[in-house]
Amino acid sequence: MDTDDLSENVYRAVLIEAELLHHDLTLQFGVLAGRCKTEDDYLKASKSRIVSWLGESKTDVLMKHIFFADPPAKIDFINCLNRILKNIDEVSQIPPEKREWRVW
Repeated sequence: MDTDDLSENVYRAVLIEAELLHHDLTLQFGVLAGRCKTEDDYLKASKSRIVSWLGESKTDVLMKHIFFADPPAKIDFINCLNRILKNIDEVSQIPPEKREWRVW
């Protein structure tokens, strides 16, 4: 799927939240969408990736792989990931038919 296929709720919960920290983080979640077939798959994959990143013992090495230039402070990165996790949990409670969808 493409990020344009995401509901407004999911787009804001993940991509906009990531963009508020750093564009390179947004790219990571954007590429992930291309590997998913449904929005729920995307939410699960995003959550799984974040849990993996938060469990990474070598955060500095991880950040070098995610951020191409001018990485944020490690604490800001961790806080952002935690906000996205919270957002995912909240948006997951909204049935897909009740989410806001863009009309093209």
